[in-house]
Amino acid sequence: MVTENDVIVSVCCITYNHKQFIAESIEGFLMQKTNFLFEIVIGDDCSTDGATDVIKEYKEKYPDKIKLTSGNKNVGAHKNMRNIIEACVGKYIALCDGDDYWTDPYKLQKQVDFLEHNSGYVMCCHYTRVIDKDYNTLHVEPHPVPLVHTYHDLLTGKQTETKTATVVYRNIPEVNQLFYKPWYFNIFAVDKLLKIFATYNTGLKIYVMPQVMSCYRNHVGGIWSMVKTDARKEMVISDFNLIIRHFSYKWPQKVKLLLLYLKRDILFELRRLRIRKAYNTLKYLFNPLSVS
Repeated sequence: MVTENDVIVSVCCITYNHKQFIAESIEGFLMQKTNFLFEIVIGDDCSTDGATDVIKEYKEKYPDKIKLTSGNKNVGAHKNMRNIIEACVGKYIALCDGDDYWTDPYKLQKQVDFLEHNSGYVMCCHYTRVIDKDYNTLHVEPHPVPLVHTYHDLLTGKQTETKTATVVYRNIPEVNQLFYKPWYFNIFAVDKLLKIFATYNTGLKIYVMPQVMSCYRNHVGGIWSMVKTDARKEMVISDFNLIIRHFSYKWPQKVKLLLLYLKRDILFELRRLRIRKAYNTLKYLFNPLSVS
């Protein structure tokens, strides 16, 4: 008899109004060829476009493989993500949003094999192809090479080829504590903060496999695609302030963070006469309490 303890990977998919895309995501999960058991946990946040019906059809067809978590009302992406993580029982969690999809049937096997044999890594990612709504390629790295990201890399903005649909991470409290932090609901780029938090809280690294195994869809219905440029910049600055307030770093990283802020954000603040906000950012950045 198969039990929860036998599940090695929980595929975690949050979705809202992805009727046009969700079937392709689920097919990418189902095609995975592994020598271990995996479950598919889908968090549908009360979609209104018919996506729920599509998911239920798949669940009826694969009742032992697919779990569906949904409530009676829309709770937002943050609560939906936390709910679905709580439902995952696998040793590892693989992430993929409902509008992206996997392209390699051995993706999970390759990533799990790596993590099983490399205890110094908390997460394994890979390269991805960026496409538009018509499947035209917008970007793909022609010559993938292995990459390693440390906490300090991620802290200062280096997160090459670690998009959500590429992530497989160790399902451990040291990582999932992020979803219970009081400031979790203030995060805009949860995937970015998850990578920073996972490496910070465990002292482990992220490995990027030199293979393209997923597609990231850049479309008008995407979360970031719908946000206007100024609003998106506001979100980036807000997350930057969360990072400098809730993570510790030493002087070499302080300098890099300062340069990043000066290069990327401070002109945006000053042009809008937000002197106080810029001052507060610099104050927190150099607050001695943040030094580890």
